[in-house]
Amino acid sequence: MTACTTSENYQKQLNEKVNRLQELLAPFAAPALEVFPSAETHYRMRAEFRVWHDGDDLYHIMFDPQTKEKYRVDTFPPASHTINAMMAKLLPLLKTSEVMRKKLFQIDYLTGLSGEIVVSLLYHKPLNEKWLKAAEELVEALRESFNVSVIGRARKQKCVIGNDFIIERLPVNGKEYLFKHIENSFTQPNAEVNCKMIEWALSVCPPSKKDLLELYCGAGNFSLPLASRFRQAIGTEIAKPSVSAAQFNIEINKTENLKIVRLSAEEFTEAMVTGRSFTRLHDIVLADYDFSTVLVDPPRAGLDAESLSMIQAYEEIIYISCNPETLRDNLNVLCKTHDIQATALFDQFPFTHHIEAGVKLVRKKG
Repeated sequence: MTACTTSENYQKQLNEKVNRLQELLAPFAAPALEVFPSAETHYRMRAEFRVWHDGDDLYHIMFDPQTKEKYRVDTFPPASHTINAMMAKLLPLLKTSEVMRKKLFQIDYLTGLSGEIVVSLLYHKPLNEKWLKAAEELVEALRESFNVSVIGRARKQKCVIGNDFIIERLPVNGKEYLFKHIENSFTQPNAEVNCKMIEWALSVCPPSKKDLLELYCGAGNFSLPLASRFRQAIGTEIAKPSVSAAQFNIEINKTENLKIVRLSAEEFTEAMVTGRSFTRLHDIVLADYDFSTVLVDPPRAGLDAESLSMIQAYEEIIYISCNPETLRDNLNVLCKTHDIQATALFDQFPFTHHIEAGVKLVRKKG
């Protein structure tokens, strides 16, 4: 396939996504989409491969989504340059070590624009002292070329040589933000498009003397940069590793007006609506906050009815969606009280049918 043909195919699939999202938003009198394309190669900061053993050979495999047939993967153009370089370096080292290769069935890679990388090796066997010694030697060899940590995983075991996270460095509007990305936790896979998502969210949030609430905040991907636009900010997240990472990120970025609470969106909604107290709110007094804006980045199922009702009380809503169908369903409710002011398509997953969208809503006047 020529580079020209690849570019044509990419533009075709992107146009199809744009048309699809525009059709879904058409009933809501939405303004024109702002479109943020992806690089066509080396855009993914995460990759997972099964491992195939063939005599003395050992290699990555993937499975064709249509035929379910396996195929060998020596290079993976969607993955970052760091992941591809690590794939080429790692496999020859594993092949020469019987203890490292035996019962190895999967390899996961996590990296970032910072160049740090975590390699997770998954086994169908217990990991003993002999494995740990071999893994330490592996890391020593890899560190000649990479800022790398290695994790061994087996049933009820997790052995870490180095760290179980990377420190990502995201450039946003000329400022660099640091984020701890933990292995086996959710992070945005397309780092460059993620920067565009954050910049778009900032562009639709003019400076305010009021406060920001973010539901489903993860490790603070949006709330950390957006806190600069508001007097105070609160982010809610239920996953313990993400909450821990968010607290680290607040400290390392010296963000003093943001607090993260480990509550689900449903629990926080209950606290806001009924006044129910939660020990996990610690010293946060919700009455001290004057929320004007809410940012939601829900899972594919979208927002539940109670959360939808709660956020309708806010002057401004920023909705980041990974599922345009549930976005449409939620907009059927939200557009009864709010108008759409801005829309965006972020091509987080090029050459797939997946769409990441952004919608800014403002409360109707009168």
